[in-house]
Amino acid sequence: MNLPNDDYILLSLINTKLRDEFYSLDSLCESLDVSLKDICSRLSSLGYEYCAVRNAFVPR
Repeated sequence: MNLPNDDYILLSLINTKLRDEFYSLDSLCESLDVSLKDICSRLSSLGYEYCAVRNAFVPR
């Protein structure tokens, strides 16, 4: 899957997919063949981090 270039759109896309389709960030990355490190790095630059309990990227 090609990830959006805009990090805010990426945040929205990833959180929507986590809410609707995937039980974890690992399963999303594996299924879509995207880099976990890349997603976390890009969203961290916006001030978000992954919360496994909520299965979403949340503000730090």
